[in-house]
Amino acid sequence: MALHERLGRLDAARELRDFKDEPAQMRAAGPGKIGELRLGFVLREGRSILHDLYRVAPLLVQQALYWDEAMPELPICSIISIGGGILQGDRYKIDIHVREGACAHVTTQSANRVHQMDANYASQHQMVTLESGAYLEYLPDFTIPYRDSRFINQTDIVIAEDATLLYGEMMLAGRKHHHADERFGLDLLSVAVAVRRPEGRKLFAEKILIEKGDASVDFPAVMRGYDAFANIMCLTPPPVAARIKERFETNFPPDAPRAISGVCRLPNDAGLMLRAVGMETYDVRAEMRRFWQIVREEARGRTLPQEFLWR
Repeated sequence: MALHERLGRLDAARELRDFKDEPAQMRAAGPGKIGELRLGFVLREGRSILHDLYRVAPLLVQQALYWDEAMPELPICSIISIGGGILQGDRYKIDIHVREGACAHVTTQSANRVHQMDANYASQHQMVTLESGAYLEYLPDFTIPYRDSRFINQTDIVIAEDATLLYGEMMLAGRKHHHADERFGLDLLSVAVAVRRPEGRKLFAEKILIEKGDASVDFPAVMRGYDAFANIMCLTPPPVAARIKERFETNFPPDAPRAISGVCRLPNDAGLMLRAVGMETYDVRAEMRRFWQIVREEARGRTLPQEFLWR
């Protein structure tokens, strides 16, 4: 899909109808405000490598590194934003393609900060493709929407039936330690994902939409007063999904828990979804990591390395 088609698709979203004004600074989607990143991984001589890399600032990947001691064959790429965060009028496009039998891990250098806005909005479109037997861990760090920010993210996934994708969307309610009005002080947060098979069969789609002043975010079945949440999808063959679900224990302690988490099945035997809420990012990250370890062990026969001390 061409860049202008992607931008037009997001711009047509109904929830953006009130945010079409132009910034007083550089126009929306102007030079320097369109970030593009393309990552392609392939299996060569028994080793997965980053064979395709295209980048347009402010998005940057330097090279693939192999520092995972528990899975040394895994190429790891960190997405770097040299713009200091996501600003009004920014338009990002990310493509990740993992070829047959290859594996990869993609993350971000730190949290994705969506800055305060007084005009327009910021958008990101992601295309993730996994061929037969491919394995990808795509786990960006938390997205932190600042007060009065507007951000829409659409992720389209094409995955072969015998491939495995671990894809995470983790969000913080805002800079709650900065100011009381920062907690869900955003204007708009729209996060959508659609999954299909290579031949075009649609598996499922879902959308999280949070708008300013929506009191339902603190309903017991939604955030229940917590400030961090995560949706972590594991798209994998049914036998692998069954083993993962059997091993993962729901975390729902009765007395003032710091985090709550559970796993449910996705439609059309697509895999599993971990949903977690917590007091702080590290509470949710611990639940995500517990799930991640089980996924890797069941899907690849590897475990996770010990967590870095500074995490």
